[in-house]
Amino acid sequence: MGKEKEQLFDITLFKRLFKFIKPYKTVFFVVFFSVICIAVLGAAIPYLLQYTVDENVKLKVAEGFLDFVLIMVALLILEFVFQLLFMFYSGWLGQNVVKDIRVKLFDHLLGFKMKYYDTSSVGVLITRSVTDMERIADIFGQGLFQIFKDILAMAVVSGAMFYMNWRLSLIVFTMLPLVLYATKVFQKYMKRAFEDVRNEVSNLNSFVQERITGMKILQLFAREAIENEKFRQINERHKKGWLKTIWYNSIFFPIAELSSSITIGLVVWYGGLTHVLSSTASQGVVLAFIMFIPKLFRPLRQIADKFNTLQMGMVAANRVFKVIDTTSQIDDKGTHEAHNFKGAIGFKNVHFNYVPDEPVLKGVSFKVNAGETVAIVGSTGAGKSTIINLLNRFYEINSGTICIDSITISDMTLASLRSQIAVVLQDVFLFADTILNNITLHNPEVTEAQVVTAAKSIGVHDFISSLPGGYHYNVKERGVMLSSGQRQLISFLRAYVTNPSILVLDEATSSVDSYSEQLIQNATEKITKDRTSIVIAHRLATVKKADKILVMDAGEIVEQGTHAELLEKENGYYKNLYEVQFLNEKALAS
Repeated sequence: MGKEKEQLFDITLFKRLFKFIKPYKTVFFVVFFSVICIAVLGAAIPYLLQYTVDENVKLKVAEGFLDFVLIMVALLILEFVFQLLFMFYSGWLGQNVVKDIRVKLFDHLLGFKMKYYDTSSVGVLITRSVTDMERIADIFGQGLFQIFKDILAMAVVSGAMFYMNWRLSLIVFTMLPLVLYATKVFQKYMKRAFEDVRNEVSNLNSFVQERITGMKILQLFAREAIENEKFRQINERHKKGWLKTIWYNSIFFPIAELSSSITIGLVVWYGGLTHVLSSTASQGVVLAFIMFIPKLFRPLRQIADKFNTLQMGMVAANRVFKVIDTTSQIDDKGTHEAHNFKGAIGFKNVHFNYVPDEPVLKGVSFKVNAGETVAIVGSTGAGKSTIINLLNRFYEINSGTICIDSITISDMTLASLRSQIAVVLQDVFLFADTILNNITLHNPEVTEAQVVTAAKSIGVHDFISSLPGGYHYNVKERGVMLSSGQRQLISFLRAYVTNPSILVLDEATSSVDSYSEQLIQNATEKITKDRTSIVIAHRLATVKKADKILVMDAGEIVEQGTHAELLEKENGYYKNLYEVQFLNEKALAS
């Protein structure tokens, strides 16, 4: 790790970034040509000034003076034009490269297994997708091209200085080693500082994102003071990270300015002395060198400044590419396109664990006939929801087989498999969008008329119509403008309009009021008719009418049968669950 940290410029990483420039080669060459012109013009103007002073001003010759002045004005205008082209197109190139990388990153994130998100910080991923991307744009707009421009300008200026007067040039270059050494040290420490800054930015984003999302819990348990103190500590580390960069800048830039000023003083002293004693340096040459020195030292200082930007961008690019290089996708090598399942589901000796050596399913086997409604019950952690996750291939099983219509689900394409299964979850997620868009998820094949018809058929239309704007009512982030029961109804309608071959209700009525639950129960009876359905519930009253009930405990199916059959089993697991719930509900009612 230490060796990697000391590397000032990662060539391999840069080559990878450069591949994203290929679609914009024309713009790249415009930027490259502008850099060359800016460097040449930057050296030509002082040289022309020297010639004008020595041939016209010093000798008091008016002939040709106006021509030289007009030429200098033209060169200044050209320099302005090429600076404009350089600044605009280097920034344009950076933003387009970042657009392409961001699309690639987001497309990659869409294919990750749920396990990746189970163990990843949302705040860190947001930092990678937003903040780090802007730093990558700076590589091209403010870093790499600027550095190349400054280096080329320094090379052209150095050549012009040697051509004009090698003695004065030697004086100038005696000061360069000091600035170069300071620059090298500065770059080394700034890279370390910016790595620390990026770490603290990620920590800060992650902390704030989680606390804002969970603000209700913090306030319910009066954790404001404790969380505020944690934030102060994280913010303090963030501040210290940036203060390191400020400290290094405070040391380096005064050294660079002082070196430039000392060099100008030495050139004026030595140039003036040799002009008086031996006439080896003309007045025009001394004046030109006074203009050349800032053009040599300022780019060197800017290189260090832009190198900071480049380092921040390279660190950000490295972090982004680590996410892109993460191999956490579900293996989507199936070739069978699933259309209109009959709905026969088979689990055969399925083993699975989220964490190694902590099995969640222990050889689960069961069959669901096409068109059946099967309920899965059991205590929390028994493995009920895991079965649904595996059916949708959100996770890969350790061993065993899962089939639909006698076809192994790994042989199907992911998109076709999931398009045939609709799931209504207990924890409903709604986007900050209209009710209509939350139902259709912007699927152009589902029209508003179809949504209205579906809503009427399950009794949700009146509730939606009562909202301001009806189906175009914006529910805001996570659906905060709706009650939990209303969100559940929207989620139910979302699943219904897809006309799925298999319907899954995962604790779908656990957080709704009695009126909403009745709506869902009525709709459930309608849409589960002649359609394979899996109902997961703690409340056993919701599964009485199921064709089959699977009872799970500790990752195994311990009982299965109809409601009546399971109640007949002496000391049966299901019978005990049902009696406990029935007694509790009776006690609450009294």
